Amino acid sequence: MNTNASPVWGGRFKKPLAQKAVYFNESISFDKKLAQFDILGSQVHAEMLAKQGIISEFESHSIINGLKKISAKILKNEIEFSPEAEDIHMNIELCLLKEIGEIAKKLHTGRSRNDQVALDLRLYLKHEIEKIKITLNSLINSLEDLSIIHKDTILPGYTHLQKAQPITLSSYFKAYQSMFLRDASRLSDCYERMNFSPLGAGALAGTTLPIDREYTAKKLGFTGIIENTIDAVSDRDFIIEFMSSASIIITHLSRFSEDMIIWATEEFNFIKLDDAYATGSSLMPNKKNPDIPELIRGKTGRIYGNLMGILTVMKALPLGYNKDLQEDKEGLFDTVETIKNCLDIFNDFLNTVHFQKDAMLKSTENSYVWSTHLLEQLVNKGIAFRQAHEIIGKLVIYSYENNKYLHQLNKEECEKISPHIYTSLQIINKKG
Repeated sequence: MNTNASPVWGGRFKKPLAQKAVYFNESISFDKKLAQFDILGSQVHAEMLAKQGIISEFESHSIINGLKKISAKILKNEIEFSPEAEDIHMNIELCLLKEIGEIAKKLHTGRSRNDQVALDLRLYLKHEIEKIKITLNSLINSLEDLSIIHKDTILPGYTHLQKAQPITLSSYFKAYQSMFLRDASRLSDCYERMNFSPLGAGALAGTTLPIDREYTAKKLGFTGIIENTIDAVSDRDFIIEFMSSASIIITHLSRFSEDMIIWATEEFNFIKLDDAYATGSSLMPNKKNPDIPELIRGKTGRIYGNLMGILTVMKALPLGYNKDLQEDKEGLFDTVETIKNCLDIFNDFLNTVHFQKDAMLKSTENSYVWSTHLLEQLVNKGIAFRQAHEIIGKLVIYSYENNKYLHQLNKEECEKISPHIYTSLQIINKKG
């Protein structure tokens, strides 16, 4: 490619762009990720131009075939993009000019880079949301399998990080499964709202040429078009919505990771890490570190930062396209790759974890987590809730002061507090 090519907007300029300005202005270093989506949009646009009689069928076929060749070359890394051409759109157009000659100059008829980039981003994000949902569903399925395997595994549930009530490991997995199912639903909602085409909106006010926006929207798999052309090119709420959904997903992953990190400690000993998903220390030979969940916990801040970045870019933009919108891409690309990688590796990590059922059960026995169950047994015998609460509270104090747990109390000790306790305690001990 000719790296000294004049900018396509250079007709009213007398001086070339300063070299520092070229590199400050370019986006090809990162928006080249959009190449295949840009080519797809251009092929459909060329097809529509011929259908409407704006260019000839021969010209349309030449453009479409030329773009196919460029697509293949990009996949083979045979094209070197130029920062002088600024972005992926103009780089591909210049490649096309080299491939098929002057006919390439007709491709941009009836559109602007403003609607072109808005189209590319929607096509890219639709594609990536589908991939993320597949990975997310794999994790949801893993949680379903684990909940079946551990339907009888008992462990303490926590509030305020204090042992609270006994739960099953199955119900623990189901809790996260419910969160991730809502996450999948949010991604579907985001996809549905963004599935409208901005192509044909031009710079902001459309075009007087007889283009068919509905045709290109249908061919590209959109539900319809964005009716208001100013809105089509100037908003990025679909990116904000996706990044918000991604932030919620990573929040759930981070909380799950935190549990795994705590459970892997010697103090808890609820899980054992697989060697393939843990690391050691360069100094301490005894260490086995939960690096995978720790990294996910750390990457959460990265995704939050990307969300705050796009919100800050958008918060005071006057209506219409502004160059600030070039800053919508790097954070989006990073969020997409980060959330995909985190979901994928966490699913693999989770499926290798060994859950220490005996340690979990012992942790419920050596505690007071059955107190609420015991209270409710008294309520079932007709004792008022507040009175039952006070009785069990005294029982816990007695047990604590005598270095005993509830299952270690004998009948005489129980009856010192209340005549109703011992038989109820026996029922609880059988459940444990």
